[in-house]
Amino acid sequence: MRILIANDDGYLAPGIAALVRACDGLGHIDVYAPEQNASGTSNALTLTRPLSIFQAKVEGVQGFNVVNGTPSDCVHVALTGVLAQKPDLVLSGINNGANMGDDTLYSGTVAAAMEGFLFGIPAIAFSQAEKGWAHLDAAAAAARAIVDEVIASGALQRGPFLLNVNFPNRADVAARPRAVTRLGRRHSSEPVIQQTNPRGEPIYWIGPAGDAREAGQGTDFHAVAQGCVSITPLQVDLTDHAGRAVWASRLGRA
Repeated sequence: MRILIANDDGYLAPGIAALVRACDGLGHIDVYAPEQNASGTSNALTLTRPLSIFQAKVEGVQGFNVVNGTPSDCVHVALTGVLAQKPDLVLSGINNGANMGDDTLYSGTVAAAMEGFLFGIPAIAFSQAEKGWAHLDAAAAAARAIVDEVIASGALQRGPFLLNVNFPNRADVAARPRAVTRLGRRHSSEPVIQQTNPRGEPIYWIGPAGDAREAGQGTDFHAVAQGCVSITPLQVDLTDHAGRAVWASRLGRA
């Protein structure tokens, strides 16, 4: 078993060290993580400059490979030019905060897992619903249990998949019910926050994410709010299949 682990909070984040420790004993583990916090970078690849890699020891965990790029860069570089063997599984996280609903479009955590999926490798993204790392060790134990069950089920031999897992921050999370969910939706994000820099020039901070708008039963928001672990199978195809016929009638040309 060979596992590649990445994240978007950066190589010093407690979440990735906890995930690496939790996966101890599963096989050979390679870690490729961003040098800096890269939250919200989605699937961005760095194309305007070269990337570099250095090694670091973090919280007693050997062999962290640190990439001065995005989460997708980390997985892409590992898979296309650094690793001698293709991994059997790509894991990402554990993220400091939820990746549910529309968040998944912006999430570097999900993007790192998705990069593995795009290369035909099963992948799982893990996040804690609330920021602050409360009960992180419990989340790591719950992540290990999910990985163990995925392996035992034979899913790794049946082709690539992409799972997005969100844990409530609870000490008993490993024993909590799990729900296989769909993505909810958020309201539009809050307005940008305008400030002034020391030169008197306006600067802008992206505003907070909007509140959950579609959070009914069956969604990831609902599951986590009920204290359950949310597991959402994702796909990459963004095609509006239902709308193709409409657009063909409007714009199609034989």
